Amino acid sequence: MQLWVGLGNPGPQYALHRHNVGFMALDAIAEVHSFGPEAKKFQGWLREGRIGGTKILLLKPATFMNESGRSVAEALRFYKLDADALTVFHDELDLAPFKVKVRSGGGLAGHNGLRSINQYLGPDFRRVRIGIGHPGHKDRVTGHVLGNYAKSEGDDLAAMLGAIAAEAEWLARGDDTRFMSDLALRLQA
Repeated sequence: MQLWVGLGNPGPQYALHRHNVGFMALDAIAEVHSFGPEAKKFQGWLREGRIGGTKILLLKPATFMNESGRSVAEALRFYKLDADALTVFHDELDLAPFKVKVRSGGGLAGHNGLRSINQYLGPDFRRVRIGIGHPGHKDRVTGHVLGNYAKSEGDDLAAMLGAIAAEAEWLARGDDTRFMSDLALRLQA
């Protein structure tokens, strides 16, 4: 069993923010792989399903980004899972828009959701880093991260989310390299 967490902020006013792309990725995975309905659990929304032969729990913390770790730690404790069963989907300033990279561990890059999870679990968990690009100057970062995707980015966003969902079985199998490779090929087409 694995716990996949999408980072974002709850509420319709945040739905299309770049900071909520983790929520968007989980919604796409749940739809493509026919996950069950959302249930209010662990200070968030939980959906259960299978990808390939692996049971996957999808969790969207409702605690706001800065307190995501509370929800994640509660779910891991309940299911008696270690951090090696955790995958966190989040926005990444240091990646070009719509690029996706996977890595385990590493720094927090100023991301408050990652910082919160790190406080509860330490840094050793798998991250699916979803590029939102850097606005060019540090004074513009907050507005960029907390801004909506532009209408002109809609097709690229939909293609990326669809590709993440379509290739999710490689993540479930633990083959991060194949996931990134097949995802990149799908997005080139």
